[in-house]
Amino acid sequence: MVVKGSVRHNNRDFTAENVDSERTKNNITYCNENIKDVYHKLFDEALAKFNARQTRNDRIIDDYYEKIRTGKQEKLFHEVILQIGNFEDMHAASENVQLSKTILDKYMKTFQERNPNLYVFSAHLHMDEATPHLHIDFVPFTIGSKRGLETRVSLKKALEAQGFVGKGRSDTEWNRWVYYEKEKLSEIMLEYGIEWDKKGTHEKHKSVSEFKRDKLIEEVEALTEQKEDLEHTISAYKNAEEYALTTAQKLNDNKDFEITEPPPLMSAKTYKSKYVEPFIKKLVKMVQNLARRCYRAERAEQQSAEKISTLTDENQKLKSKVWDLNLENSRLRVELRNFDKIKEYLGIDKIKEMLKAINKSKHKKRSDISR
Repeated sequence: MVVKGSVRHNNRDFTAENVDSERTKNNITYCNENIKDVYHKLFDEALAKFNARQTRNDRIIDDYYEKIRTGKQEKLFHEVILQIGNFEDMHAASENVQLSKTILDKYMKTFQERNPNLYVFSAHLHMDEATPHLHIDFVPFTIGSKRGLETRVSLKKALEAQGFVGKGRSDTEWNRWVYYEKEKLSEIMLEYGIEWDKKGTHEKHKSVSEFKRDKLIEEVEALTEQKEDLEHTISAYKNAEEYALTTAQKLNDNKDFEITEPPPLMSAKTYKSKYVEPFIKKLVKMVQNLARRCYRAERAEQQSAEKISTLTDENQKLKSKVWDLNLENSRLRVELRNFDKIKEYLGIDKIKEMLKAINKSKHKKRSDISR
């Protein structure tokens, strides 16, 4: 599973209610770097190159960590949690607890080598909760980017660099990578005589509202990526002013645009036709090119801004729908837990008997109405 992540909880900077502090000594910490230091390590060189290319102060990035933290396009980091089995067969007091620990430990020691574009800065194997499980926190990054920083944060591009190319909304880079990592874990499990009981994909077990929610989330991510591309386009066209200034500087340095001094005894009419008029034609042509370029830039900026506004509105609507579906899922889970309690209290046979009586009563009512 993937979650928002809490590095302080993973590192046991505080003890939650579900943690048995007497067993905390059995936990394993593989790494625990400060995420700000990691951002400096990964991106400072690319940030310096990016800033050096800028001719406008408003495009300079002072702190890449803060830019990502306060932005909406990428997350600071991602966290995955891995667990073998469940509370019934792998709980902390079972005979399999050490086996689970051995397998997860072996899996973790090969994770970074398999995933060179996912920088793991915090990883912990927890043995002090109900079931052994592994937390892996990483910063996904891509190298050689032509947009923004040469080395920048990007989950999609990081996974693509590792060979996971999506083919649609239901077959994303992330889904392909997750399945690959599950297979790697299952290979280690087989070494210890444990098979991966494939109970189908998550899609088969989702409720209708959960399925709709996940589809909407995918649409939100797709729209966000489109918005990022459009913002980059606007930024590029805004450089038209810089282009004009650069062109003006080239004109100053270009001898073809110098007005030659009139030779001795040349008439004003001859000087005008031979030197002044050709010079003016060159200038007119240059101004026309600049005017066309600026017009296209303004039109493109306006169209991109309108598109971004539309995408932003759609994004907000989709996020609202996702929120509503999450509330509906929470309500359904509560109802399901209540039903489980009733089933446990009465027994499944009693419930079947009651349902049979209810259905029989409904059938009788329909029969009476039809008469």
